[in-house]
Amino acid sequence: MKKHLTILILLFIISTTYSQDFKFGKVSKAELEVISNTEDSSANAAVLYKNQNIHFDYSQEKGFIQVNEIHERIKIYNKEGFKWATKKVRLFHRTNANSEDLVGLKGYTFNLENGKVIKDKLKKDGRFEEEVNKYWKNSSFTMPNIKEGCVIEYTYKIESPYTQIDDVDFQYTIPINKFDFKVKTPQYFIYNKLLNPRATYAPKLNMSSQNRIITLRSKSRNAFGVSKTTFSQENIDLKENIIASNSVNIPALKDEPYVDNLDNYRSKLILELVTVNFPNSPVENYATNWDRVTKTIYKNPDFGEQLKKKGYYDDDIDALIVSISNEQKKTALIYDFVKSKVKWNEFYGYTSVDGLRKAYKEGVGSSGDINLMLTSMLRHAGINANPVLISTKNHGVPLLPTRTGFNYVVCLIEGANNVFLDATEKFCSPNILPSRALNWQGRVIRKDGSSNWVNLIPNNSSKEVTSLNVKINDDFSVNGKVRSQFTNYQAMRYRKRFNNISKEDHIKFLEKDKGEIEISNLDIKNSNNLSSPIVASYEYELFDAVEEIGGKLYFSPLLFLANEENPFKQETRDYPIDFQYPIADKYMINIMIPEGYEVESLPKNEAFAFNDAAGKYTYLINQNGKFLQLSINFDLNFAFVIPSDYTYFRNFYKLLTEKQVEKVVLKKIQP
Repeated sequence: MKKHLTILILLFIISTTYSQDFKFGKVSKAELEVISNTEDSSANAAVLYKNQNIHFDYSQEKGFIQVNEIHERIKIYNKEGFKWATKKVRLFHRTNANSEDLVGLKGYTFNLENGKVIKDKLKKDGRFEEEVNKYWKNSSFTMPNIKEGCVIEYTYKIESPYTQIDDVDFQYTIPINKFDFKVKTPQYFIYNKLLNPRATYAPKLNMSSQNRIITLRSKSRNAFGVSKTTFSQENIDLKENIIASNSVNIPALKDEPYVDNLDNYRSKLILELVTVNFPNSPVENYATNWDRVTKTIYKNPDFGEQLKKKGYYDDDIDALIVSISNEQKKTALIYDFVKSKVKWNEFYGYTSVDGLRKAYKEGVGSSGDINLMLTSMLRHAGINANPVLISTKNHGVPLLPTRTGFNYVVCLIEGANNVFLDATEKFCSPNILPSRALNWQGRVIRKDGSSNWVNLIPNNSSKEVTSLNVKINDDFSVNGKVRSQFTNYQAMRYRKRFNNISKEDHIKFLEKDKGEIEISNLDIKNSNNLSSPIVASYEYELFDAVEEIGGKLYFSPLLFLANEENPFKQETRDYPIDFQYPIADKYMINIMIPEGYEVESLPKNEAFAFNDAAGKYTYLINQNGKFLQLSINFDLNFAFVIPSDYTYFRNFYKLLTEKQVEKVVLKKIQP
């Protein structure tokens, strides 16, 4: 009987939770008293309720207006969840007649004080408008009086003159307890629907339809030759197509180490406008493919036309390459010229914002300005250069062929060996693109209008080669020298990380998390010579590397270079591991055996492989007279590990991590 009673109580609690009407502004004391999420105790916040209702209102003056109504109630459990008290909404912004607007914003913060529910209203000083560029603006708001345990609630509408519907997110990085969603579209607008195939959670969608009546009003004058205004109206019957979902306990989108872009794996509904078919009007087809998309982009005056304009730079480029016949040298000169001439304003785009001439004159521009300009100049020099459209990592992998699938452009010189160029950053070099651009594949567009996909993932390994000399002193401190050489992407990372910082700050960074260490005589070579590897060398003294126990010395021969922690701890993984580029690391360590000691034991020489040597780790140590010599090679001949291979890779990485911290044991020589 007691067991049945418990089950009934639980069923009642569940029923009460999901039957709650969540009326705006009516937060209960019970919601404020909850201290953690029942489904995910690690959550810093949770969406208690979300309602999203997308529909099209009809306006006599404007026609169909898209209305996206949002209502969210969020519980904030701790300080790490405070960031959920700020909401940023991106709105398309061109002219007053062709812009999206956020209207009807209302919000409250609820706290429990002395057993009473206290609410604070969102006021005007909590709202902010930011014009990002000539196409977009951000409308943001921050809720007042945020405290641990509070509940925030807000509602607003986005009114849009456009028929294209933004993706509907079914997942956040915090759990969603309940989400009611509905989109109603007039029969005149036909959409394809797609749930993100990369997501691990898929909501159940319900399809239906309903009838609706809209009223058309009109007026006329001079009826029958008499100056008179008459009014009339007509009722139009139409069908609305409905997609709805009522979801509960939606799991949080959990971040994992080495994820390319978490949004690529978010559960979301994508709606692609295929056809617009109004009565007594020709059918407008919007369904397309990537070839049509790229042709449309090329015809854009801010893209293709800009590539043809050269009058603003031709004298400068002609003078720059006047005596150069070698194509590679011409490319290098023009590439460096653009990097120094026009600085990136950190705006992403694949078109020119205000024209390449203006960007050239003012010395600042978007990624579209800079890399289209580079392409145009290379073509002027007789080099087969073409733009490559890209979706950056933070933009995600495009799942449907639309112009909004791209948000970036780089330059490609096509030939026997393709060369990618991006002039937005100082430390980029031929075939070394910024990491934001290494996202799957890009679409190259040629002068003749043809286009195709090109792989953006690097094929060549980026190397780190480090040599370490080790001397163990009488007080068991250790000192020596380190010399490291970095190539390709490893070199670019190093240059960017330590650009424009003092030597003292550089040393502090190198000393961080390396135990009791003092680094001196730091020397960096080839910081700005991008055609050569960057070389870093320094001297060190380490005070806690050697343990003396019972007359024996114990130490890891890798000292502070060892990776003591495996980043791949979770038993399973939902998303691919993204290393961005193939890696080839090599460590050569030379250890002087101190006087009066001899080797008792050394780590075992071993080699580990992953996936038929796609990944390989070798560990070789031997004694050569008074020295121990250690050689370690770590090679990853790929950039991605797919989830189905994760268990094997995790075990591979576990073995090499454990190997790095194995000890050398030295014992005193008996007289």
